[in-house]
Amino acid sequence: MDKIRLGFALTGSFCTLERVLDILSELCPEKYDIYPILSENTMSCDTRFMTRQEILDRLALITPNTPIRSIKEAEPIGPRKLLDALVVAPCTGNTLAKLANGITDSSVTMAAKAHLRNERPLIIAPSSNDALSANLKNIGLLMNTKNVYFVPFSQDDPTSKHRSVISHFELIEETVEEALNGLQKQPIILCKKRLAAAGNSRLS
Repeated sequence: MDKIRLGFALTGSFCTLERVLDILSELCPEKYDIYPILSENTMSCDTRFMTRQEILDRLALITPNTPIRSIKEAEPIGPRKLLDALVVAPCTGNTLAKLANGITDSSVTMAAKAHLRNERPLIIAPSSNDALSANLKNIGLLMNTKNVYFVPFSQDDPTSKHRSVISHFELIEETVEEALNGLQKQPIILCKKRLAAAGNSRLS
């Protein structure tokens, strides 16, 4: 059985990067061939959460494939039909807005544009403080876009951050599997209490 060629794009939701890398490291190497794609912001900032070098070091332990870091490097994804599926996780509000409005000015948005020309699934895992305000219309546009799928998400702090959402990154693999069959993982909007009752130990 051929491996699934999975693009995995990281954008600058810095507080979630380590968690996403943990999920990425759990994907079976016999099942997936991982192609990392790093946004320019991810590669230009050292933060209290992770440094640029720490991100690169983690990726080197997960996949032998060299990370794509520029528009020029991402463009061949389309003509070469490099990927079977592409995940953007975490996907910031900035990247959400660009994807929804056809703006291609970064390695990640170019990767998504190039990939979608092949009618193959793009899976978005939002992590954004304005997902339920300025970016809500963009989420709606993308949910109505062919070959675009969402990792289920929840409000991460409805008391203090009323409009913020974060994806349940532990559902990335299930969402990818559904998307490869042309299906959206359901339900898209999850309740933490409901997941807790189901015994899920990795809540957003």
